Amino acid sequence: MIKFRKRLFIAAVSAIFVLSSSATAAEFNMRLHTLVKSPHPYNDMAEYFKKEVEAKSGGRIAVKIFPGASLGKDPAVIGEIGLGTIDLMISSANNAVKQIREFQVFSMPYLFADFDTLMKTVGPGSEVLGYFQNVYTSNRVGMKLLALGGSGTRNLSNAKRPVNQLADIKGLKMRTPPSPMISKTWKALGTLPVTIAWSELYAGIQTGVAEALESSIPGYKGSKLYEVAPHLALTAHTIQVNHISMSERTWNKLSEDLRKLVTDVAAEASDLGIRKAIEYESAFVDSLQKEHGVKVTRPDTSEFRNALMPVQKKLAEEMNLTKALALIHAAN
Repeated sequence: MIKFRKRLFIAAVSAIFVLSSSATAAEFNMRLHTLVKSPHPYNDMAEYFKKEVEAKSGGRIAVKIFPGASLGKDPAVIGEIGLGTIDLMISSANNAVKQIREFQVFSMPYLFADFDTLMKTVGPGSEVLGYFQNVYTSNRVGMKLLALGGSGTRNLSNAKRPVNQLADIKGLKMRTPPSPMISKTWKALGTLPVTIAWSELYAGIQTGVAEALESSIPGYKGSKLYEVAPHLALTAHTIQVNHISMSERTWNKLSEDLRKLVTDVAAEASDLGIRKAIEYESAFVDSLQKEHGVKVTRPDTSEFRNALMPVQKKLAEEMNLTKALALIHAAN
């Protein structure tokens, strides 16, 4: 009996040791937030980042992904990242404009001709990326900007009617994210902007608080917004810019080799995000029509462009974004 108890005690101590060792194997255990549910480029980017960083760091870094706003909404998460309680986020620049006001420039209509132009403008080593990294520092947001990228075009959908021309959206209650730039843009097009958090958008459309929205196609499909807003117009009015950001507290703990690693992998993840966005958009539009009965229209975007281009310069002046806009135009 004594020998049995001794063996039991040794086994228990061994188990505790093994569990303790596995839990502390990594020097850095990082929590990574995304706002969206899969399938979505952000989550593909997160999975890639996790896989590559864990492998290339030799297990020194472990990453746990928290998708679908499970750690909270973006503005709150940015605050947590500043405190170091969340380490990383991959999300839309639109949702960070309260803390990084200059991100509003990316909401300007028809700013980039295509994804190649976007990445030439904001990719690694670009003047635009450096500008926003300095903005993070000067704004004291407690974050380090690792990379910028694109996760799809943003398009218009609504619960009321097909959109074939600009006149079709007049008077619609238009959901916009917490970005004054986007709100002003859609007001200029004759809609009635209303701000609703992404996680509350389905209910907002369902109850009539809003009648229309603009979003990426993966976001529209992934959150099943086609159930409440079944009219999709492929306006492609903006390319949605995303950011990969790390807590400054976490960044400061990393050695130079690990800093280079996470920065390089973030850039690779951004390239992946664009490839996945293009892939998803084509496949999703097809499945939305065939499987979910979504009515897709392809308006002549020249009408939208002509209406919005004069707004671009005016909004930049009103919102003190002329420097950011000039840098983007110079790089295009």
